[in-house]
Amino acid sequence: MRSYRTLFRTPEFTPYLLSFAAFAAAQTIGGLALATLVFRATGSPLLSAVSMFGPQLAQLLGGAFLLSGADRLPPRAALSGLAVAFAAGTAVLALPGLPVWAVFTVVLLQGLVASLGGGVRGGLLNEILSKDGYVLGRSMSNMIWGLVQMAGFATGGALLTFLSPRMCLLLAAALYALSALVTRLGLTARQPRSAGRPSLSATWRTNALLWSSRPRRLAYLGLWVPNGLVVGGDSLYVSYAPSAAGTLYACGAVGMFAGDMLVGRLVPPALRPRLATPLRLLLAAPYLFFVLQPGVALSAVAVTVASVGFAASLVLQERLMSLTPDDLAGQALGLHATGMAAMQGIGAVLAGTLAQLTSPAQAMTMMAAGSVTVTLILAALGRHEERQAAVPATH
Repeated sequence: MRSYRTLFRTPEFTPYLLSFAAFAAAQTIGGLALATLVFRATGSPLLSAVSMFGPQLAQLLGGAFLLSGADRLPPRAALSGLAVAFAAGTAVLALPGLPVWAVFTVVLLQGLVASLGGGVRGGLLNEILSKDGYVLGRSMSNMIWGLVQMAGFATGGALLTFLSPRMCLLLAAALYALSALVTRLGLTARQPRSAGRPSLSATWRTNALLWSSRPRRLAYLGLWVPNGLVVGGDSLYVSYAPSAAGTLYACGAVGMFAGDMLVGRLVPPALRPRLATPLRLLLAAPYLFFVLQPGVALSAVAVTVASVGFAASLVLQERLMSLTPDDLAGQALGLHATGMAAMQGIGAVLAGTLAQLTSPAQAMTMMAAGSVTVTLILAALGRHEERQAAVPATH
């Protein structure tokens, strides 16, 4: 499957994409509104960053306890229920006078529930599309995510000029409800991919199996750590440039869109594996420029260029799927999504702490330097693994 026309002719792909777009729009507008609300109330870069990316951190717990549900729950019901839960939680966040501790309690609960979403959605996409269509379908999902972020952050920034953050949170709650409706009406009811009931033991057993393979471990670490450190730095946009945070997030979405289109549609499959390290380096390197505390215009250029590097995830997900049995695809992708989200949450906490001790610009630079270092280490480990795998073939 090499064309978008073929992709959209695939039954259920369009409603799948629409429900994802509504969910992504809700996350984008709601996240910016909540970060702004918390920053205005506390003046803290750390609390602002954690309010926006805290649900990702909480997914670490969900991934440890709930992830077996990614293959053992009916996908349509799971995704609909997830969207309804987020709609309810976001409506609670919009309540006037809600104390900060209550805000973070809701954020924690949303993260726990969200831990199922990546695995269920990724596994469902694997069912809707043929094997050779996964990368193209995933790239389209990522492009939609980029477009929605572009529009969402630009719209969210404009709305926050005229409306209160609480009104924007109510709009996000309505978008979550729309996602639930599209999922329920547009997708077919399917049986779970794996037999058995979701359980803690099943989650841990399958996670251990997935983690037992060294090539899969390297793929997971490549998906999680460089990305999470950079996104942690991104969480400081609100404190770095309070009046232009929406613009910077929108520029990041433009770069992400360009990268996903390039890698998903234009780069030949044989060339894709070679791009994992260069794209991860591109993701971080432009943020080293922030040590100079550039203005909004130069910052926007750096963010746009860097965000092309998010396409590294497509390359590494393709590698992960080639190393994983089909009946574990949902949990494998769920572990990827949960680990990446958790690392992004950890990155936000780390970046926020560094910003409290230094400045947002210096913290973003340090996070980028850490991402570059990890990418180079993982690349060296990957080359060592390839050399070891080639040794038996020489005898």
